[in-house]
Amino acid sequence: MTFRVVIPARYGSVRLPGKALLTIAGKPLLQWVHERAVASGASEVWIATDDERIERVALHFGAKVVMTRSEHASGTDRIAEVALARAWEPNSIVVNVQGDEPLMPPRVIDQVAHLLRDDPAAQMATLAAPLRRRADLADRNVVKLVSSKNGYALYFSRAAIPCDRDAALERGRADGGSTQTSIGHHPERELLAIARRHLGIYAYRVVALKQLTATAPTALESLEKLEQLRALEIGLSIRVADAIEVPLADVNTREDLVAAERLLLSR
Repeated sequence: MTFRVVIPARYGSVRLPGKALLTIAGKPLLQWVHERAVASGASEVWIATDDERIERVALHFGAKVVMTRSEHASGTDRIAEVALARAWEPNSIVVNVQGDEPLMPPRVIDQVAHLLRDDPAAQMATLAAPLRRRADLADRNVVKLVSSKNGYALYFSRAAIPCDRDAALERGRADGGSTQTSIGHHPERELLAIARRHLGIYAYRVVALKQLTATAPTALESLEKLEQLRALEIGLSIRVADAIEVPLADVNTREDLVAAERLLLSR
């Protein structure tokens, strides 16, 4: 099938400035991401940036680059500008691969594109993975999702979803009437099978991408700081499946960089 990949890349990063260009296992981090996108079988792979340093390095390792506006609030906005500039067809598929995922498996990129292609009713597609630890339910850095029986996203949250109401009430009584939320006492496999960890890779139909970025941030998005909630609030359907291979951690800190390099050198 035909699909395109766009990798939004910016130079600024609060926790790890200039991370896209930091050397990891002998190559810029961004080059590792680009190579994985190319290996996915995409018909085109583009890097979208507003920084001349990133453009220069990306052109040097053979990437196609689109220079975008600097005021974009998100990578999704940057990708939408590329789709508009390249005049891509409304029903064509574009995959957003984050610029800080040097360990993204190419077949996962292909999977999310096929997931959208095979469901004409969906406007977007994304992937999930089982939660391995109960502690992940309460971890605000782990984005959870719940989906319908027919495979569409119902909600994404940083909070523990779903909530085990009976366990929460029981704990409240034990705490003297507190209504403190609990992650519950259901058997671990049962609870973790319902909630899954969201993986930050998306496939969009171009028409949906344009609709999403033409809409102002919504209330739920602003509360949770999760852009995918805007898509749900405006009625876009998001197809969800478990990833055939779980990507290893992205790079946000110096420690992540060291860990990713160790993994890349061990392969």
